[in-house]
Amino acid sequence: MIQSIDLRSRTLSRSEMATVVPRSLTDVSSATAAATELIDDVRHRGEDALFDQAERLDKVRPSSIRVSREAIEAAVAGLDPDVRAALVEAIARVTQASRGQVPAPTSTQLAPGALVTQRWQPVARVGLYVPGGKAVYPSSVVMNVVPAQVAGVTSIALASPAQKEFGGSVHPTVLAAAGLLGIDEVYAMGGAGAIGAFAWGVPSMGLEPVQVITGPGNVFVAAAKRIVRGQVGIDSEAGPTEILVIADQSADARLVAADLISQAEHDELASAVLVTDSVELAEAVRSEVEALALTTRHSSRVREALDGQQSAIVIVSDLQTAADFSNAYGPEHLELQVADTDALLALIESAGAIFVGSYSPVSLGDYLAGSNHVLPTGGQARFSSGLGTYTFLRPQQVITYDKAALLEVHDRIVALSVAEDLPAHGEAVSARFAND
Repeated sequence: MIQSIDLRSRTLSRSEMATVVPRSLTDVSSATAAATELIDDVRHRGEDALFDQAERLDKVRPSSIRVSREAIEAAVAGLDPDVRAALVEAIARVTQASRGQVPAPTSTQLAPGALVTQRWQPVARVGLYVPGGKAVYPSSVVMNVVPAQVAGVTSIALASPAQKEFGGSVHPTVLAAAGLLGIDEVYAMGGAGAIGAFAWGVPSMGLEPVQVITGPGNVFVAAAKRIVRGQVGIDSEAGPTEILVIADQSADARLVAADLISQAEHDELASAVLVTDSVELAEAVRSEVEALALTTRHSSRVREALDGQQSAIVIVSDLQTAADFSNAYGPEHLELQVADTDALLALIESAGAIFVGSYSPVSLGDYLAGSNHVLPTGGQARFSSGLGTYTFLRPQQVITYDKAALLEVHDRIVALSVAEDLPAHGEAVSARFAND
């Protein structure tokens, strides 16, 4: 069912390692043309385009793109008590963890009267995307909204695809999560069109442009975020989910298999990868995966994901090589199920989120760990981070010099401005002392 990659006899450089990591054939750039067309349609035809796109892509024409406050309140009132309790707990935990991500302002005095202050300013308005499709994601509402609120964002809009089952409105559980967080600007729009609507606004329905767009989605959402980057900021091009587990002979094969299955059930394009230095564990996990894949609710989806070229059991000679492989891969979710987690953790450079030990499964992070589950995929963890309060904050330097402090560096500024053939730079400083 799941392919094997044996690297025990190979010594690979960093660049060579990157060529052997299993990846999906899905390429965000392949969706660029379609996403551009949808975005341009919204820019030119506004609300009418969103109605037409919902009818064509979501198979339902909403009565309104903007969801009423009454519908949100009704969704909160009708929420299952157990689900409500779980969401309230998730909100509390993510809020607490997100507060720890807010950098404190700092001031550096370089000389008497020479002060540089680092402050962190939130953007004023954001657009948060919550996918629809094969599952319902109230947890993604929490993960998007809470860090924005903690950062101090004052205007938050949320979009999620129109649901045929609910008359073209947003799924009521998603609406309820928004309502619990005090969000009342919710739109029944999805895909690339929603991203375009956030980036440029839709005046006919009072949708103002945003400064930052966050949230996961399908390949068209990822392509759309790539297209609008520059017009707005984005978190990352989050695509199909990934899990990479590094495990040694001390790991429980049943638990490793369960974790691989848990992420494979998201999508047929989901990636599930085990990297181990134990042939015995590899075979035990393979056996457990094959058994679980036959009995889990979304068996067909899981088996297709595991059969895909993006999933694999990788056998390596040692845990150093396992770490090298993981760093080349840059997984969205990385689990460490080894005897010496501290030693292995020290070797890890690139991962969206790291789950340490057999009692820290990715599912915990999906819901109630307090960490954020909106994470970079497709290897982007090699150079970017997951969603957090910092996503909505901009570092700004505030420079305050008095006359004496400026005079102290006057000659050096003039020297550098002359060296760069920008004499007016130095003259702007000299002008302040012309009458002395």
